[in-house]
Amino acid sequence: MRRLIKNYLPDPATLAANRWLAPFGATLLHPCLWHLNRRSAAGAVAVGLFCGLIPGPFQMLGAALVCLVWRVNLPLALFTTLYTNPFTIVPLYILAFGLGERILGPGPARFTEPPEWHAQSLSAWVLELVGWLQNLGQPLALGLLVLASGLALVGYGLTRLAWRWYLVRRWQQRQVLRP
Repeated sequence: MRRLIKNYLPDPATLAANRWLAPFGATLLHPCLWHLNRRSAAGAVAVGLFCGLIPGPFQMLGAALVCLVWRVNLPLALFTTLYTNPFTIVPLYILAFGLGERILGPGPARFTEPPEWHAQSLSAWVLELVGWLQNLGQPLALGLLVLASGLALVGYGLTRLAWRWYLVRRWQQRQVLRP
C-alpha cells in the first residue's frame, strides 16, 4: 500500500531545493510529515477531510498547520482536502446548514442562495458573500463543525480498515505461495 501511494507523492529532496519552500525547510522536511504508515495515512486523511470544509482558500493552509502539530503525512492531507471543489462545496454547505438547523432547532436563519457575481468588483462580491454567511450564522457554523468532525472520524476509520484489509490480504497471499 505504501509503495502505491509513494508513487504519487513529491520527493522531499525536491521540495528542499525549491526556493519558495527553503525558508521552511527545517519544519516542512521533518521526517514525520513524509513518513507513510497506517497511523500517519489515517491521520492525514482525517486532517484533510476536516480541513476541507474550511471556507475559502485556507483549506490547504489549515491542513498543513494541523499536520505540523499532529505530525501526520503532509502531502496526503493536502491531497485529501481536494474533495471540496466548485461542484461539491455548495451541496456540502447545504448539508452542513441542515445538520446545524436540525441540532439547534428551527430558528430565524433560513438558507438562501449565495450572492451571484454581477461583474462587480471582487471586494464588493466578497463583502456580499461575508454578509450572506453571517446571515446563516450558527446553524452553518455548527453544521460545518459536526460534518467535518464526522467526515474526519469516518475517514480515519475507513483508512485504518482499508490498510489493515490490504495487509491481511497480502499475508494470506504469501501464505498460499509458501510450500
